[in-house]
Parts: sequence; C-alpha cells; structure tokens
Amino acid sequence: MRTTLCAILFTLALLTLAAPLPAHAQSADLVLCDRVAADPSDPDKPADVRGVTELAASDIATAIKFCKQAAASSRRAMFALGRAYAANRQTVDAIAAWRKAADKGSSAAMVELGVLYGTGSGVAKDEAQARKLFEKAAQAGNPRGVSNLAALGGAGGADPAQARALLGKAAETNAEAQYQLGLMLSDGTGGAKDDVAARALFEKAAAQNHPGALERMGAFVQEGRGGPRDKDAAKAYYERAAALGDDDAKKALERLRCPYAIKDKQGKLVTTLCF
Repeated sequence: MRTTLCAILFTLALLTLAAPLPAHAQSADLVLCDRVAADPSDPDKPADVRGVTELAASDIATAIKFCKQAAASSRRAMFALGRAYAANRQTVDAIAAWRKAADKGSSAAMVELGVLYGTGSGVAKDEAQARKLFEKAAQAGNPRGVSNLAALGGAGGADPAQARALLGKAAETNAEAQYQLGLMLSDGTGGAKDDVAARALFEKAAAQNHPGALERMGAFVQEGRGGPRDKDAAKAYYERAAALGDDDAKKALERLRCPYAIKDKQGKLVTTLCF
C-alpha cells in the first residue's frame, strides 16, 4: 500500500511539472513589462511596482517584446507598450496602442492621447477631443487628467466649479493638481477665495519642487498672504523656483535686488537702485 501511494504521488508531481502554466507565463511577461516600461503615474500600476519616468534606450526592445505579449490580457501592458513605441519614435504604433488601452479603460492612455490632441503631435490638433479625453480620465480619478483639464484653455477650463471639485480629489497626492487648485483658490475661480488654503496647497506642491508652486509660495510669504510674512523665506523660495527655470521667480528676485525705481516727470523709468 505504501509503495502504491508513493507511486501515485510521484506520478502527480510529474504531471504537475509537465502541465502548461499559461497564467504564470503571462504573469512573467507583465512583470518584465512593468519592470522596464511601467509609468510611475499610472493609476493601474500596483503599489509595489516603481515604474520608470523615461524608458532607458537599452530597455526599449525588451519593453516592446514583453509588453506586447502581456497586452492581450492587460490594459496596463497595452499602455506601457504605447510608451515603449513612443520611446522608439514609432508614433503611429504608440497611438494605436494607447487607443486600445483607452478603449479598455486606461485613464493613463486617455491622458497621453489628450496631450497629443492638445498639442497636435502625431494627430490633427483638436482641443475639444483633448478636453473630452481629459474629462474622461479625470472622472476616473487620474490626477494628470484632472490637472490637464484644469489647465486646458486657462485656469478652470470650461467649467471652473467642476474643475475645482475634481482638483480637490487629485490634490491629495498630485503636485500639479495642488498647484492648479491653489491658483483657483487664490483667485477665487470656481468658488470662494481662500488664501490660507491656497498657501497650504502651494506649500505642499513646493515641497515636491514644483516650480510654479515655489514661485507662488515666494509671493505669498513675501506679501504675508494666507500666513506670516518672511522676506528671507520668500527669497529662498524664489531662488529654488528660478533654479528650476521659472521666469516669474527670476523677475521677483530682480525686484528684490533692485527695489527702488527712479522715474522722470512723465513717469518713465530712468533707472533702479539695486543692493
């Protein structure tokens, strides 16, 4: 009896090893796709996948191979495949992959397509289509969709109140959304003006090195809007923003350095006094 049982167990083990494992093979493709091509900002991305901001040139062929294999059953892989094609300058293929991913509900793909329509890159420029895609992504909770929707066609977009509500949700984690919502709160766009809340949002985004938020924090701290006034802190914020290329911050630093303007009788600027 003991011999028979051992023989059965051994046979079962052989059968298990010999059986095809399509789920595991697909999983392996997706793991490799994620490793080299996942977007850190993709809401579909699992928390334990870091993602890459830009695909390394040496990884593009690998990304195309494994993301293509995984794309049949994963919209995340289909979106990543589009990223790989875009990195390889295969614009037509990238757009096709993103369309398929968007059709399957990928909000990240919707955002990428919206950017293409908004800028006219690879497709005919169509702001209405861009807005439609950003709105759909925003409704799905995609932070980039929300911030792009708010920025499209001016602060607040076509419906400031709706954009403000959507930004409130995305601003919990997204620096661009924090900055955009801060602008709306500081200007009173789409709702009540609130300098205290705007300053808090700018401070959050500034902590993530958002250039515009750093410049706004400099202005708010310099003027004492929504909180204490501190000229030294304002200068520090402006310097950080200027180092990241923000032109408004560079101008603010120049005004701090040359605060006095000398004008003639007609009110024309003659010179400035600098320190």
